[in-house]
Amino acid sequence: MKPGGYLKLVGEVRDLQIVDVEGRRCGIADEVELSGSVGEKLKISRLLVGPGAYSRRLPRWINALIRIIAGQRVVRVPWAEVKRITSVIELKGAAERYGLARGDRILEQLLSRIPGARS
Repeated sequence: MKPGGYLKLVGEVRDLQIVDVEGRRCGIADEVELSGSVGEKLKISRLLVGPGAYSRRLPRWINALIRIIAGQRVVRVPWAEVKRITSVIELKGAAERYGLARGDRILEQLLSRIPGARS
């Protein structure tokens, strides 16, 4: 699937794994942001990634728990940065370029301090 082709948003984009140019997993497409006005074609403008993006789909009590644990952060990845869509969404650049995989980097730093954690 090419970014300029027709897509079934829920079935083909939302909830897909996002992979950066280095092949590193860097999130899930939680929502899509559309642009366009009345009488115009709607276009995907950004992928929304993070707990703040999917919180509206959850029951209120789960949303409150997620907000406490993970916050409400939303990363907006420009649709123009999507290289292609297969079983994953491949990006043109590295995760850091978009503000993705922040939690992974923090976890890597914490784990690297544990003796014997690195092989």
